[in-house]
Amino acid sequence: MQGQQPFRSGQLVREAQPTLWGLTPHHGRVEVTCRATLTPESMFSAWLIGLEDHPDRCGEICLVEVFGSSVESSPMPSVELGRGVHAFRDPALREEFSAPRTPIDVAREHTYGVDWRADGVSFLLDGEVIDSVDQSPNYPMQLIIAIFEFPSRTEIAASDRTVPELSVREVRVDRR
Repeated sequence: MQGQQPFRSGQLVREAQPTLWGLTPHHGRVEVTCRATLTPESMFSAWLIGLEDHPDRCGEICLVEVFGSSVESSPMPSVELGRGVHAFRDPALREEFSAPRTPIDVAREHTYGVDWRADGVSFLLDGEVIDSVDQSPNYPMQLIIAIFEFPSRTEIAASDRTVPELSVREVRVDRR
């Protein structure tokens, strides 16, 4: 059996699950308003991913991806703010992803979004276009919002450990 968005070769689905499409727009504006507390060993992201109900329908539109290791607080807050299109195994798409250093404090609430059209995708930060691409997946995509913590190479006492947190205030979808 195949599964959705395999991140490593050789993964195997051991137990079939019922299909759950969840929030699956096909074009439109998608926005996520959130704030995050990150550690160097964590990251948060919001992305649209193909369901892989057909093998080629596997591309991704990344609204936002921030690794805690990129967070800088001085002289002013900034992060490497990731966004773009990942082709994965979709032959109709090409890899087009960037994470430029951006003056933003992710611990404060911001709205990350995309305006997804048949002819391309515009990436938005607090309602303003910050980037765009001239390609677009042509199938419904599922919205996923998550925070991840990666194993630390050093032991930190539980009392000294910051717990990563993602607080989502609102998700808006305008399917037009």
